[in-house]
Amino acid sequence: MSQLVAPANGKLGILIPGLGAVGTTLIAGVIAINKGLSKPIGSLTQMGNIRIGKRTENRYPLIKDFVPLASLNDIVFGGWDVYADNVYEAAYKARVLDAYLLNDIKSELEAIQPMTAVFDHEYVKNLDGTNVKKAPTKYDLALAVMDDITQFKEKNNCSRVVIVWCGSTEKYLEAGDVHQTIEAFEEGLKNNHPSIAPSMVYAYAAIKMGVPFANGAPNLTVDIPALEALALQTQTPIAGKDFKTGQTLMKTILAPGLQARALGVKGWFSTNILGNRDGWVLDDPDNFKTKEVSKLSVLEDILRPDLSPELYGELYHKVRINYYPPHGDNKESWDNIDIFGWLGYPMQIKINFLCRDSILAAPIVLDLALFMDLAKRANMSGIQEWLSFYLKSPQTLPQLRPEHDIFKQLIKLQNTLRHMMGEDLITHLGLDYYQDVVDSLS
Repeated sequence: MSQLVAPANGKLGILIPGLGAVGTTLIAGVIAINKGLSKPIGSLTQMGNIRIGKRTENRYPLIKDFVPLASLNDIVFGGWDVYADNVYEAAYKARVLDAYLLNDIKSELEAIQPMTAVFDHEYVKNLDGTNVKKAPTKYDLALAVMDDITQFKEKNNCSRVVIVWCGSTEKYLEAGDVHQTIEAFEEGLKNNHPSIAPSMVYAYAAIKMGVPFANGAPNLTVDIPALEALALQTQTPIAGKDFKTGQTLMKTILAPGLQARALGVKGWFSTNILGNRDGWVLDDPDNFKTKEVSKLSVLEDILRPDLSPELYGELYHKVRINYYPPHGDNKESWDNIDIFGWLGYPMQIKINFLCRDSILAAPIVLDLALFMDLAKRANMSGIQEWLSFYLKSPQTLPQLRPEHDIFKQLIKLQNTLRHMMGEDLITHLGLDYYQDVVDSLS
């Protein structure tokens, strides 16, 4: 093990604001995996390999065997939700997982009760739960969240805790003066500033305590100067934002291929239907705008029309999300892509992706939690851009463009792990192998 990374001793608490479809699917999945009922498909930390050294050495360990990650058997789950349902009840209502699987792990799921949530109806108008904290100020709410974290950690004998936001998409918000400095933000908490969202209250509480925080929704949350500065001050890893699951996952796979071959794109029309709680929340225009901004930025940052105006300068990109209750968590997306090739001749690509939103998101939450805990033990604080692989709208330093190409993101993630463990970084140049052959023949 690298001298720079502390071992994963003891239990790891994973706390989740928002115990809806995604959160309960993750929790049920890890419990089922630990009982030998299933496999962690889709989790890079559990099933992914990483190459170490030269290709001729043929070393491809599992990532979980290469870096000191917390074991799935050492994870304890908890969280907050605006509804008082225990995790079994919430998972059953979400209708992502089969009832027979949930019944096999019913006692473990029923034991996890949500703590009262920080909630503001102005930020999510289509929800109205009753399991909500009451306090005179947002600062007092943050203190209450800190108390929840402390009590959870003590009750469950956890040596470490991480938080991954799995709550609803909040209404669109742009950073203002209250978000610029730690002092302004803390003053805003005490004065109930309307531009401090519930997710920011959780994030502040976590970062103040040195607890890593990852944001799985397109909300600003930790993507503001005040909390970025606080994260550096308290040596806390942060990451965001918005889990990269269905349609955007396909875009970050396909668009880099088109760009790599210098094929032009004139239009990309995307529409979605889904019927879970997330779909209902996004049925409100204020909340949809937050998601829309996150999804629209992907193509522009991959294709770079500013660098290749002849190929992408006329790109028309439209995104639609429609609430459709009969589909539940089984999101369906359609993409129509108008491309052009040699001499400008037009072509089309059509994608119909019938995905399961929470099935794609659950392993992302697991990987983010385990990698954020690893980052903390490796003394990596502030923005963890190497985790962009999992996110639609990756958080970066203000002067840096985000990298959306999933293949470049994977190289960055793997090289970060190699760096942590004191291994050589891999460039994929490969010329040295052929030079060795030349040298051997001379």
